[in-house]
Amino acid sequence: MILKEELLSILEQNRHQVMSGQLLANQLNVSRTAIWKCITALKEDGYEINTIQNKGYQLHKSCDVLSVAGIKSHLKSCYQSNDIFLHQIIPSTNEEAKRLLTLGVKHQTVVLAEGQSAGKGRFGRAFYSPARSGIYMTLILHPNLQLKSSVLLSTAVSVAICRAIEVVCGIQTQIKWVNDIYLNEKKVGGILTEAVTDFESGRVESVMIGIGLNVSTDIFPKELEEIATSIKPKLGTRNQLVAEILNQVFKICENLESANFLEEYKERSTVLGEDIYFIQNGVKQVGKAIEIDHEGALMVKLPDSTIIRLNSGEITIRKSGIGIESFEKVGIQIDS
Repeated sequence: MILKEELLSILEQNRHQVMSGQLLANQLNVSRTAIWKCITALKEDGYEINTIQNKGYQLHKSCDVLSVAGIKSHLKSCYQSNDIFLHQIIPSTNEEAKRLLTLGVKHQTVVLAEGQSAGKGRFGRAFYSPARSGIYMTLILHPNLQLKSSVLLSTAVSVAICRAIEVVCGIQTQIKWVNDIYLNEKKVGGILTEAVTDFESGRVESVMIGIGLNVSTDIFPKELEEIATSIKPKLGTRNQLVAEILNQVFKICENLESANFLEEYKERSTVLGEDIYFIQNGVKQVGKAIEIDHEGALMVKLPDSTIIRLNSGEITIRKSGIGIESFEKVGIQIDS
């Protein structure tokens, strides 16, 4: 770790107090002049650091710039050695993860960006990713997971993200099947999972989990104003939230096939017991979401009492005033 990152890590871990230049110099075994130069460089990088005469330096409590040092200062010790690649603005963290995957990267590698110019959502949609107001990252895992169990991955990650938001921000969020994160009936985030599979063995060799969260976004495009919102936490920073998401995701994926997170997933579900719209085999249908089974599939009861199983796709909750004849405009799709 270079000196600037080491200094930032100390300031991140001691946000509550002023650190004297001499104390920092002693801890890092450098001169006070070197500390001053690093502080100046960090300020030029956008970090808000208070310089208090005759006392020292303190990272401002409102400073919310992402940094590898800041994230790792909140990571569990068992994940400290994981690779985290932080970018400013890139087209897509998922696309960068794909590039890295071809080069060969370690299990639990993280690709993170302050913003995305071509963020990817599900079904080829764009994901709005303004700079310095959200969390946009892709995790690369080598889970050696059975293909039939891969549906559980998105389910597990959804629960892990909700847990992280609650731990860091004190805010309880919900999950709209399959993997959209909701707050007060509006979307605050989503997950895009892409896998590399070995069809001979029937196992998933590698998986890229794209995570997008609106943290402090104030302005949305007109088409998103009524359906999207931000977490806007009063507690915690993005560095803390990224770290806790990683802590929770890595932990929950260690024992994925046990599916011991499904009950919590159901408790957080926004769709169970609701009438829904969906498309299956090109046919627009309505039904009632009645259960989520042991593999994360959604069980839907049709008007004729037939029960069908949806493994993936997208649904929308049926609201009064929206008929099935206008459903096509919503853009809902089910892949079965």
